[in-house]
Amino acid sequence: MKKVLITGAAGFLGSHLCDRFIREGYHVVGMDNLLTGSLTNIEHLFKLKEFEYYHHDVTKFVHVPGELHYILHFASPASPMDYLKMPIQTLKVGALGTYNLLGLAKEKNARILVASTSEVYGDPLIHPQPESYWGNVNPVGPRGVYDEAKRFLEAITMAYHNFHGLDTRIVRIFNTYGPRMRVMDGRVLPAFFSQAIRGEGLTVFGDGSQTRSFCYVDDLVEGIYRLLLSDCHEPVNIGNPDEITILEFASEVLELVKNPAAHVVFKDLPVDDPKVRQPDITRAKAVLGWEPQVPRSEGLQKTLDYFRQVVTLD
Repeated sequence: MKKVLITGAAGFLGSHLCDRFIREGYHVVGMDNLLTGSLTNIEHLFKLKEFEYYHHDVTKFVHVPGELHYILHFASPASPMDYLKMPIQTLKVGALGTYNLLGLAKEKNARILVASTSEVYGDPLIHPQPESYWGNVNPVGPRGVYDEAKRFLEAITMAYHNFHGLDTRIVRIFNTYGPRMRVMDGRVLPAFFSQAIRGEGLTVFGDGSQTRSFCYVDDLVEGIYRLLLSDCHEPVNIGNPDEITILEFASEVLELVKNPAAHVVFKDLPVDDPKVRQPDITRAKAVLGWEPQVPRSEGLQKTLDYFRQVVTLD
């Protein structure tokens, strides 16, 4: 049985990856320091002999006993609310955490896949964003701690690949949604769903003309799984190119939730908020044979069912 280490295992994406790899017959070692993750996301796995959990901060030395075939590095605060509150931890997990896990991969002769982000493109001047685009990032702005942590993560991963011959993969993740997102995540989808369920104003920043492209979590996990098992060392965009404005998205949420008290409220646009976001998935299609399968209407309904269970109305 092949063994895979997944960091950030108790987070939104990490927990879904744990589920997938267990279904595929792997022994999964989950690691998380619960800075933003929650054990409720993986508590169903604790009874399984194919799963073990380490409460550990990957910015400190990482050791996993025995053989290790794959590492997926998904530990990081991942929403603006998180990295504005925890800027130094965000930088450390992208830099020191990645360094420690690349060292572990080298020691174990393991293949490592690191989670990068569409935020490496910053507020893009090219649309949609192909992997060849170098980005438009403000390194000293409030979002810079996340953007630059991930840009460093990519740079050091490629350095280990080129200098040490390490077997590496880089995924650039675009906006993803689904069950197990945190209610107080700070990102647009959890905010809209929780506000609509409670009958509050849906907070739209600026005039709502900025765009996002939402990918359902099952599609993303499939893309990551295929990338890990591929031969591609270059960064690969995984996301859904179905672009929508934030104002249109607010209307979709209102229509779906059907709470007559819910409405839209407008607030000033945050600093360095990207105006557009849409992946060019030409490489993923060509190299992985991957493209998203779940329509937004279906994914949103599944996500709403989850949010109705976890959003408190008091």
